[in-house]
Amino acid sequence: MECEKILAELKSMANADNVRGMARFGINSDHALGVGIPALRKMAKAAGRDQSLSLDLWASRILEARLLAAFVGDPALVTEDQMERWAKDFDSWAVCDQVCMSLFDKTPHAYKKAVEWSQRDDEYVKRAAYALMASLAVHDKEADDSKFSSFFPFIKAGSSDERNFVKKGVNWALRQIGKRNDALRGLAIRCAEEILLEGSKSCRWVAKDALRELQKKASGNPRAEG
Repeated sequence: MECEKILAELKSMANADNVRGMARFGINSDHALGVGIPALRKMAKAAGRDQSLSLDLWASRILEARLLAAFVGDPALVTEDQMERWAKDFDSWAVCDQVCMSLFDKTPHAYKKAVEWSQRDDEYVKRAAYALMASLAVHDKEADDSKFSSFFPFIKAGSSDERNFVKKGVNWALRQIGKRNDALRGLAIRCAEEILLEGSKSCRWVAKDALRELQKKASGNPRAEG
C-alpha cells in the first residue's frame, strides 16, 4: 500500500518537459516521469529507511521510483544478490550513479563489487564499478589508503574502454581517489601518467583530464557525472 501511494504521488508530479530534456543528458527516459531529485529526497526523508519499500519501488521500473528506492534502502540489508540484480537493470548513468552513491557504497559488499564489476562487459555494470570507487573515496572516511591504492590496477585496465560512460566513470574514480589526500594524489598522478603512456584515445582523455585536476588542490563530494 505504501508503495502504491508513493507511485501515485510520483505520477501526480510528472513533468513531460523534464522527460524530454533527459535525452540531452544521455538518460534513458522510457520509464521516466520527470520528477526532480530535490522532490525525491524530500519523499525519502519522510519515508525513512525501509528495505521492503525500496524493493517494491525498484520493481516498478519507473526511473524516479528506482532513484527513491536507492534513497530509502537499508544498506545493512542489501545482499550481493540484490546488488547483482539491480546492476543488471541499470539502463542509464543517472540511475547507476545515484544507486552507487546513495546505497551500494554503504553496503559491506561495496569494495568487492567495485573490483568484480570493473571486469564485467556490460556498460552500466562496468560504470557502476567506478562509480563505487569514486563514492567510497569520499564517503568511507575511516578506510585505509591501501583500499584505494588497490583500485589503481583496475582503473588502469578500464581506461582503454572507449565507451563514453565507462571512460568517464574511470576518470571520475581516478580523480576522487586522488583528491582523498596527498599520498593518494601522488599515486593517482602516477597512475594517470602510466595510463597516458598506453596511447589510446580513451587513455589519453582519461589521463589528461585527471591530471588537470589532480595537479591542483581540490576536494568535494562525488556527483553523478554523465
